[in-house]
Amino acid sequence: MKLTFLGTGTPEPYLRRASSGYLIEHGADRILFDCGGGVFDRLLQAGHLPQNITHLVFSHLHSDHMMDYARLVHAAWDARGVPLKVFGPAPMARITEQLFGRDGVFGDDLRARTQTEPSQQIWLARGGTLPRRWPTPEVVEIAPGDTIAEPGWKLTAVEVPHAQPALICLGLRLEAGDKVFAYSGDAALCDGMKQLAADADLLLHWCYRMDGEALHPALDPMAPTPGQIAAMANAVGVKRLRLTHIRPHMDQPGHHQAMLAAARQVFDGDLAIAEDLDQITL
Repeated sequence: MKLTFLGTGTPEPYLRRASSGYLIEHGADRILFDCGGGVFDRLLQAGHLPQNITHLVFSHLHSDHMMDYARLVHAAWDARGVPLKVFGPAPMARITEQLFGRDGVFGDDLRARTQTEPSQQIWLARGGTLPRRWPTPEVVEIAPGDTIAEPGWKLTAVEVPHAQPALICLGLRLEAGDKVFAYSGDAALCDGMKQLAADADLLLHWCYRMDGEALHPALDPMAPTPGQIAAMANAVGVKRLRLTHIRPHMDQPGHHQAMLAAARQVFDGDLAIAEDLDQITL
């Protein structure tokens, strides 16, 4: 199992970090966790093509976790990729229909590409056949407590506190062979997150503030610090911990060292701050 960090940032515009996106390669599968703004370009920079992504899993439907969804689907379709399998919380099916349905955002674009003769001839010249079908992502909406079994791997979802009641927010656990990858999405610390991360070979956890940094009384309990995340990870037997969803000011000189120092006081395993295009093999 190999993980490529495609986006380790936030909604804030930042050249160093795209928004959330993480690619797992396992066997023939290419499983993308979240697809925020900038992730599509990072995917290409990492040497992957959109049509090679087999599965897309959403932790929740904040824009910085799904802004490049339409771009990925459209590009994979245009390259004659197989229909993408999409797993995410409701209303993922409605959003997909609103993008790619007959009356969706891309309805006029798709009619032009599939029905006008010049576009049809270009499509045939590129090796396609007629009639040209529309994009058809295979959407499965998942709820807290659901388990998805695919050949060679299993995905488990738990609810994590973040943006309720406006959004359903999930933490995710991928088990493949004897390896476990746990992904917090944007999660406050909770019992569900502890269960999700138990004995994980790698825990990828959002980190929106530093130890000693106060954001707002309503936000601070929802945004654990490096020290708090590391203490939880150590308690449940996590082997590797990567901190992600890093804000621009957290990359200022000295801040990484402070974040890692706070985490190392309470975590015995392998620890680092994620960077776009870094890779880890489990």
